[in-house]
Amino acid sequence: MNGRQRVLDVSPLPEYAFGHQGLIWWGTVGFMVIEGSMFVIGLVVYFYLRLKVQEWPPSLPDPELPFGTANLLLVLASLAPNQLAKQAAERLDLRGVRLWLSVLVAVGVVSVVLRGFEYTTLGCRWDDNAYGSIVWVLLSMHTIHVATDVVDSGVLLALAFTRPVAPKRFVDFSENSLYWYFIVAWWVPIYAVIYLAPRWL
Repeated sequence: MNGRQRVLDVSPLPEYAFGHQGLIWWGTVGFMVIEGSMFVIGLVVYFYLRLKVQEWPPSLPDPELPFGTANLLLVLASLAPNQLAKQAAERLDLRGVRLWLSVLVAVGVVSVVLRGFEYTTLGCRWDDNAYGSIVWVLLSMHTIHVATDVVDSGVLLALAFTRPVAPKRFVDFSENSLYWYFIVAWWVPIYAVIYLAPRWL
């Protein structure tokens, strides 16, 4: 090569990209795969324990439906403002991001409050037996994800209102909406397992 080094000029490349063309999207998807595998393991443990006993729940009442169902309906309804927030981010529409991200933070806070009431209506303590333990583990794993996303969304919302927003920051807003889809999607099977499986199995 006569001592020459090859140089690649990347200056024409964009500074940010939405979707699978951006690194943040791949990081978010990788995180969802890891976290999703934890949920899968939790569900496998639940059904493994079910196979070991005759009665399910063992010597405990079925969980009550109202708070869990209200939470399910709330997060399903949140898919609409979540999509609007994602679309606003990808249009670089700061006003739209502020509006719909505010709605999502409010939904997240209400969801966490409802989750607190859910714990009181499970019909079991975490240390009653293996059933109680796995039910609390499943609900707590999802609660941690909801609470974490509320904090993350709150930080992004604060940045949207208090600092100049560079175009590449809108990628963060967009991927935040992608993660909320993950949280909502996992609440459907976890809800079914915690609240419906004891009535069906």
